[in-house]
Amino acid sequence: MDITDLILEDHHRQRQAFARLDGVDPADTIAQTLLWGELATFLEVHAAAEEAIFYPELLRRADPDGDDTIDAIGDHNDIREAIADSAKHEVGSSDWWDAVDRCRGANTEHMGEEEDDGLADFRRNAPIQQRHALGILFEVAKSRPAAEHLDMNDKDPQEFVQENR
Repeated sequence: MDITDLILEDHHRQRQAFARLDGVDPADTIAQTLLWGELATFLEVHAAAEEAIFYPELLRRADPDGDDTIDAIGDHNDIREAIADSAKHEVGSSDWWDAVDRCRGANTEHMGEEEDDGLADFRRNAPIQQRHALGILFEVAKSRPAAEHLDMNDKDPQEFVQENR
């Protein structure tokens, strides 16, 4: 239950969920509403769990200057902002799709950077026992009862690094 593997699995689920949303009949706003609602919640919970469990340890083990963490927290903020923007528009409208696509773009960029940098660096610098212990905490944090207590608000990236070093 290595946290880096669990994050990669979540990324795969996110990509699949966006693909499912793309495949819905454009006239089926009920399906779009349900799929987007599930995906948006998953993205927010995933980001908040990373911020609570993964990124503080990445800072300590493999990101001493905080650059990867600052970038990731900024990406999480961009994802949250696009999700919030989507809620202001009628599901299926061009403005709604614009917000969904901004979310997808921010998420795709984030996943690529995280996979190439943060996760790889963490695997090289954190012992497997720690990665397994964090994996358990990560999964618990995302569980329904615990997820309600995660901080899903935007964070100042610089302050996050200072507070979690």
